[in-house]
Amino acid sequence: MEQHVFSVSELNHLVKGLLDAAPPLREVFVRGELSNYKIYPSGHHYFTLKDPEGALRCVMFKGSALRLRFRPENGMQVIARGRVSVFPRDGAYQLYCDALTAEGAGDLAVAFEQLKARLYAEGLFDPAHKKPLPPYPERIAVVTSAAGAAVHDMIRILRRRYPIAKVILLPVRVQGAEAPPEIAGAIRYADKWKIGDVIITGRGGGSMEDLWAFNDERVARAIYACETPVISAVGHEPDVTIADFVADARASTPSNAAEIAVPDQGELLRWLRGAGDRMAQAEGARLTAARRHLEDLASKRVLRDQSAYVQDKRMELLHLQQRLGDLASAQIARKRQRFAALAAALDAMSPLAVLGRGYAVARGAEGTILRSCRDVSAGDRVDITLGEGGFTAVVDRPYEKEERP
Repeated sequence: MEQHVFSVSELNHLVKGLLDAAPPLREVFVRGELSNYKIYPSGHHYFTLKDPEGALRCVMFKGSALRLRFRPENGMQVIARGRVSVFPRDGAYQLYCDALTAEGAGDLAVAFEQLKARLYAEGLFDPAHKKPLPPYPERIAVVTSAAGAAVHDMIRILRRRYPIAKVILLPVRVQGAEAPPEIAGAIRYADKWKIGDVIITGRGGGSMEDLWAFNDERVARAIYACETPVISAVGHEPDVTIADFVADARASTPSNAAEIAVPDQGELLRWLRGAGDRMAQAEGARLTAARRHLEDLASKRVLRDQSAYVQDKRMELLHLQQRLGDLASAQIARKRQRFAALAAALDAMSPLAVLGRGYAVARGAEGTILRSCRDVSAGDRVDITLGEGGFTAVVDRPYEKEERP
């Protein structure tokens, strides 16, 4: 019997057919570590699964890759589901993967942590970006399902606590693939057209899968870009979503969001009554003080007797006149005393007073006072002034003091 010789492609197709026909290889689950993970422009994902003793080439086509909940990364432990076959062109068998699940936490939990870390690094959770809620909102926009119990609870609480606020419902789907774009679009619409002073978005409780629309990046970025304050109200107290981290305020439940969004009318009425009482007390005290001041004014003499004011001022004027006269007299007396003292001092220094005591003043021909015998010569005429009158004399002989005869 002649031995059949296969071509390379024939053998590859034969092996492919055998593998495709083997029931255990049509759907297998393989655990391993991701390595050499690459995403090509075509949308197909190529990677290797490995463990300490071996490696397996894998491919995930675009249709399956679009269903991934998380972003696969090298080094991640996963469980891959798919079929084993041969790519005839290369002659190498590989796993055609149609699903990947992160081992341990699950793919939704991994996707949540990955998105949370990325948005945190971008600053979407920064407290500095969070806006304060308006204390007395006039309109409240609610982005949630119109069919759920959560919206009815919120409307009931809003009407009970603050009935003067207008509630505008923007109905959206809150579960499924269509939910994230609807929620993000409603938030952007409410913010652009200023539908409300505050926006509440959320839904009732459920599984992580049920709440996943509020872990969508599109919803998170719509909340972050919103200029209107946003309250996230998703699920129950233990439930935490990406929307809770980005929103300006987080409510534990939709009912709690309604309580956070508006004040309680009962508390407001009590505050207003208290403020009214305080205002009445303050006005009463002010009126009492004004009345007391008026009574004080009415008791003054100037208001009871109009001429009294003129009389009082006349008495003050007379008193001032008397004081001014006394001051002027005292001033004149002091000036007279000073004048007498100065006159006496001047008189004491007068040459006439000296002449009155027996002295005489001699003047030369030019009228100059003679102070020395050297100022005259024999035969000069001099005028002699005495205490009373005077005379003219002719110098007989000038002499010094020592030569006096």
